[in-house]
This record gives sequence, C-alpha cells and structure tokens, in this order.
Amino acid sequence: MARTIADGYTFDEEAVQLGVLMTGESPMVEVPIRIPVSMFNRHGLVAGATGTGKTRTLQVMAEALSKAGVPVFAADIKGDLSGMASPGNGSEKLLARVAAQGQPWTAAPFPCDFYALGGRGIGVPVRATVSSFGPILLSKVLGLNQVQESSLGLVFYYADGAGLPLLDLSDLVELLKYLVSDEGKPELKGIGGISSATVGVILRNLITLTAQGGDVFFGEPEFEPTELLRTAPDGRGMVSLLELPDLASQPDLFSTFLMWLLADLFDSLPEVGDTEKPKLVFFFDEAHLLFNNASKAFLDSITQTVRLIRSKGVGVFFVTQTPKDVPGDVLAQLGSRVQHQLRAHTPNDAKALKATVSTYPTSGYDLGELLQTLGTGEAVVTVMDPDGAPTPVAWTRIWAPESSMAPTDTETLRRIVAQSPLMARYGQSIDRDSAREMLARKLEEGSRRAMEEQRLDEQRQRYEADAGRRPAPSTRRPARPEPGLVEQVTSSSAFKQFTRTAAREIARGLFGAGRRR
Repeated sequence: MARTIADGYTFDEEAVQLGVLMTGESPMVEVPIRIPVSMFNRHGLVAGATGTGKTRTLQVMAEALSKAGVPVFAADIKGDLSGMASPGNGSEKLLARVAAQGQPWTAAPFPCDFYALGGRGIGVPVRATVSSFGPILLSKVLGLNQVQESSLGLVFYYADGAGLPLLDLSDLVELLKYLVSDEGKPELKGIGGISSATVGVILRNLITLTAQGGDVFFGEPEFEPTELLRTAPDGRGMVSLLELPDLASQPDLFSTFLMWLLADLFDSLPEVGDTEKPKLVFFFDEAHLLFNNASKAFLDSITQTVRLIRSKGVGVFFVTQTPKDVPGDVLAQLGSRVQHQLRAHTPNDAKALKATVSTYPTSGYDLGELLQTLGTGEAVVTVMDPDGAPTPVAWTRIWAPESSMAPTDTETLRRIVAQSPLMARYGQSIDRDSAREMLARKLEEGSRRAMEEQRLDEQRQRYEADAGRRPAPSTRRPARPEPGLVEQVTSSSAFKQFTRTAAREIARGLFGAGRRR
C-alpha cells in the first residue's frame, strides 16, 4: 500500500508538502504527502475535533503557499495565526518531532498583513458599504426570515433606483423610517409595498446590531478585496490575517463578512481558467458558522460562488469540525480533504463519523477506526491530482510550522500595521453625503413647502373672512347735504336779480353804451 500511495503523490509539476506517510507508530520519510499548487484552486476541506491540529495544518499550508508565491487569506479567530509574522521556537520537543519525520525545519517569519473589521483591533480597518454588502448577506446577519429578506431586497432596489447611497447602517435605518412614513409610503406603490410590521422587525434587529458594535463594520472607505492578492518584495505571497477576537458575540456578522470578501473577489476578478498557481487561497475557518440558520438564497449564493470562483483563480478551503457542517452541494466541490481526529462519544458523533467515512475513496484503511485514533497533528488525506482524479487515501503526519505557533506580541503587531502601505488608504473613516443626509434634506424641503402652503392657506382664509365682515354696497343715491349760509345767499332769487342788473350796468360802461341823461 505504501508504494501505491507514494506513486499517487508523485507529481511532475510544482507541489507543496503537507507531511509524510504514517505506518504504525512511525513516519515514512521517503513517502511525502503533497498537494499540487495548481490544485489549490479546486478547493478543499480541513476538518477535525477541537484540539486535533486543524489550525496548525492551516498554518503549514499557508507557509507553503507563501513560499510558492501564492497569497493567502485567513481569519485569525483565536489570535494564534498572528505568530506567522514571527519565527518559530525551536524547542527540544519540536526539533525531535521534525527530525523523526525528516522535515528540513528552519525557524522563519512570513510576510503578513493584519486586518481588523472596522478598525476594532490591531490591523488595517476593513469596511464595507451596506449597498455592496447587499440584502441577502445582510439578512443573514440580521437573522431575517424569507419574507423579511424579500422586503429588504425591495428596499435596496428602491434605494438603487432613487440614487440613495446606503453606506452605513444609519442610512438604511433612515430609509426604512422614510418608506413607512406618510411622505414615503407612495414611493413603493409602483414596485410593491412593505409592511410597517416587517420594517419594525428589521429596525429592531439593526438597533441590536448597532448596540453590539456592528455599525463600525459598515462605511467608507470600502475595502478593495483585490488588496489580498499582493506579494512581498521577495516574491513570497502575502499572508493576510483578519483578526476576529469577538467571534462568539457576533458569529453571523463575522462569517458573513468573510463571505462578502469572497463574493466581492468573484465580482472583481477576471476569468483566468486553470492556472499554474492560484491568485489567492482563501481559508474559511469556523465554516459551520457560515451555514448555521442560512436561508435558501444565502446557500444558493455560497454554492454558486464556490462553484465559479475557481475560474477566477481563487481557491477556497473550509476549516470546520466535521464534513457535515458543510452543505452537500458545497462539499461536492471540495477536491482536497484533510481530516483530523473525529470523536464518536454520542449518537450524533457516530452518525457524523459514518458520514465522513463515506466521503472518502475506497482504501486499505478501516477509516471508521483510524479517524478515532489519530494523534494530534495527524490526518487522513486525499487530494486532487493534476488530472483531476483523487489521490490514494493516506494516513499522514503533518509537518510542523516554521513560524511561531504562539501569537506575535502586540508591539510587533502595531509596528507591522503602522508600516503597512494600506493604512494610508483605509486608516481613516470618511462620512460623505449619503441616503441619510439626502432624505433629511428632502423631508426638510417637504416640511418647508408644507409650511408655506399652510401660510398661504391661512392668509386666504383671513382675506375671505375680512371680506365677509364688510357692508354690502347701496343702490340708493346718497342724500344731498344741507346747503351752507353762502350757498343759501347766492342761490336766493334776490341775489340772482342783483347780479344780473349789475352785470348789465358794467357791460354798458365798458362798451360806451351808458344811458343818456
């Protein structure tokens, strides 16, 4: 069997070594267990119970890929992977182990970039806008049901059509409030509607997310996932580590954020087909959190992304406890398997063990027995060869990492982050004009118009009221006023006779026509 396994892991193309074959109690140094570098974009699974060595296997893979010039991304959940920036500690126990398995071990650090969601922690801040996160991923974070998810999708559709940028959670909160207000309800009539009860649920969940600190993950500048494809000046692939120290408090947010990174990579990268080396290998630690309580739309999105992102040159490895944590449609696309010890202490454990055994090719091992007796740092391995066929199942002693298996000290981490060229682009958050401000101006303008219309209406009503109090115009001729004294004298007949006689006498005198005496 050893000869068959040795032939199955002999490749003509570049490959990275995971470890060596185990037989009985001893490692077989002459039978290396390797994975072709080109096959890392065919995806894979690293599984096993807590404490069996999954994280160290991930670290060994990341180191080997970095040496091959392939960038790596991983979530650093427990902080242990930060040790990749520091050289390993060659303890007596470690040196004895590497000598027994024929490993040419040298303590070495690796080029690392450190990231922190929203700047909460030591790392370059990673943020996403609400718009780019999208309704499906956000619904997963908020724990919405299918109807609520559909309603949220309608809100996003309206915001896009209305030119309202949703950058942070406050933008979405204000838009939801607007769409159930008297001013906003007519806006959705043409494309459907959204109930006040549904909006109430979404708003409550958004408030809870904000209270837990989730609001800091949304905003600008938005992280460009292609930054993860960088290489170091010496040609090694950069190891990008995302710090997730509070995973237990917000597991849905963190796991879904990782899915956003992967989905955005899929949207950003061009098609490259099969390549000699992947552009990036993405390790998805604690993968079961991604699939817990996931809606059908969310699972469909994951399945499609994993299926198609291989053509973009990106490989995805899920790291979890049992293969049962990964949906069947996704599991079927994982070409490489590294299975650490499984325990069968309960009926559910026994069922998971049986299901795991059924996913492996036929071999000479009693896998049901072997998987329960594997030592720490040992695994059952099968990978995809360059022809696309599975390699023989191999009981493997995994090599030891060359970088530190303990966290890098805080001072060193801060220095690495401060020197990163990415801090200039992502270090400071910005708050540009978005839906919140636009809606505030719209409501303010609507309120101003309403007040002006009310003022004009009140003015019109006052005018009409004043007009109603004026007397109606009379049709009778006004009475002639009593004549004064002068008018009475000048209008008398005696005065009129006197003026006529005086006028005749004056006229005769002027024209020389006086009476003769």
